[in-house]
Amino acid sequence: MTRSSADGRLIESFLEMLSAERGAAKNTLDAYARDLGDYRAFLAGRQKTITGADSADLRAYLTALEAAGLAASTAARRLSALRQLHKFLYAEGFRTDDPTSILDSPRLKRALPKVLSVRDVDRLLGLAREEVDHARLPADRLRAARMHCLMELLYATGLRVSELVSLTRLTVKADERFLTIRGKGGRERLVPLSTAARQALQLYDAIMVELGGGGQDSSWLFPSHGESGHITRQYFAQELKGLAARAGLDADAVSPHVLRHAFASHLLAGGADLRAVQQMLGHADISTTQIYTHVLAERLKQVLANHPLAG
Repeated sequence: MTRSSADGRLIESFLEMLSAERGAAKNTLDAYARDLGDYRAFLAGRQKTITGADSADLRAYLTALEAAGLAASTAARRLSALRQLHKFLYAEGFRTDDPTSILDSPRLKRALPKVLSVRDVDRLLGLAREEVDHARLPADRLRAARMHCLMELLYATGLRVSELVSLTRLTVKADERFLTIRGKGGRERLVPLSTAARQALQLYDAIMVELGGGGQDSSWLFPSHGESGHITRQYFAQELKGLAARAGLDADAVSPHVLRHAFASHLLAGGADLRAVQQMLGHADISTTQIYTHVLAERLKQVLANHPLAG
């Protein structure tokens, strides 16, 4: 048996194990086969076999992937396949060591969150308010007032969408200046309310009263007839995309989470303290909040790059 065919048989045995013991899907098996086939070909070019490859060969392979322009995420996936293969070979006695055990994974660049500009947010909020004034039917006016209230609250507080849609009437009436939010891990935080958010709440409540009952039969601020008793995250996301489209924005680029990002980024751009923003967002670790400082840095780079004197 040639060295190439022996390596091919080892890869087949590994894939059979993935299929039989882990129930790997065909697409997963095909991806592993392609990745490991590429590794096998690289080793053959160095006159090496899979059972004879050492950590230096593996480092050379990862370096070759980087030189070929593969994304760090692709290289990390390839390394994951190699780790699993070599652990299998070690466990089955085909090798007496695992050369991948001392290798570091490629550093993945953290994706920066999408952020709307202040101008775009103003367009959304302005249109939401206009639609309240222009609605003719009572039901349409209530729906518009609810959307306006949701928008003002979200941009004023940076709440997670699950926290926003499940607000109770008691929470917003307890203190007109702040909301007390119980977030992830049961942690409570105080979030200040802007004047615009308070006015939107008052208008929404007044229209609810106009239509009778004022929502007093429900404990939720945004009640619905669904199972949860309040509007769902999906419903609000769909309504927001509709509003974005009517405002002339790219609906695919607008979501409740994007508005949460905008809240944080715009605060930091205005000179807010990072710790204060962390508290308002409910982040347990400040490193999560720090991603927004990178957003601002990237935006500054773009501004400077487009400066007339940049060249």
